[in-house]
Amino acid sequence: MMIRFTTFSLIGAALVTLAACSDPLDTAQYAIDPAPAKDTLPNRLGRAELREISLPDYASGQEIAFQTPDGALRSSPDNIWADDPKRAMTLALARQISEMSGATVIAEPWPLASDPQRKIEVRVDRFLAAADGAVHLDGVYYVSPASYAASGGDTVRRFDITVPMGGVAGKAADPGLIARTQSAALGQLAAQIAQMK
Repeated sequence: MMIRFTTFSLIGAALVTLAACSDPLDTAQYAIDPAPAKDTLPNRLGRAELREISLPDYASGQEIAFQTPDGALRSSPDNIWADDPKRAMTLALARQISEMSGATVIAEPWPLASDPQRKIEVRVDRFLAAADGAVHLDGVYYVSPASYAASGGDTVRRFDITVPMGGVAGKAADPGLIARTQSAALGQLAAQIAQMK
């Protein structure tokens, strides 16, 4: 009887400890959510299908990464993205381009009966809250005709976007500040793609 009581007591204590460790209030989730587009740009894309954004491994993980002064990239399971970063950034980018230019940019797969005129692909080399106190978004984007029958040529453009976080260089940035600054950087990329510059 004593052994059974002790076993149940240990199991109960373990469950209470496990529940305390997985308190949802200990985990904060942040969204990629660029501010509504303010600029009105000419529609240079028409109907365009945006492929899923290609991100570095550290930027595509669930935890929000940042760089410390020693150059290391670090993250915490207490601060995570609210959605899969590739999916969230692709949808946000498509929405931003559409809002600011009037183009119909939709993340793949294309859901409409009428085919897209163009395809857009974005390959990100760096998307990082760096130790210098800024978010850096570098890479290349491609715009090409959706089919051989479509008009227009290929466009290849590099982008190199830097947005200050407003924090102190060399300090681990606040995850909410990182999320807001990365959202702003994504908005700038949307404007560049919409203008194809």
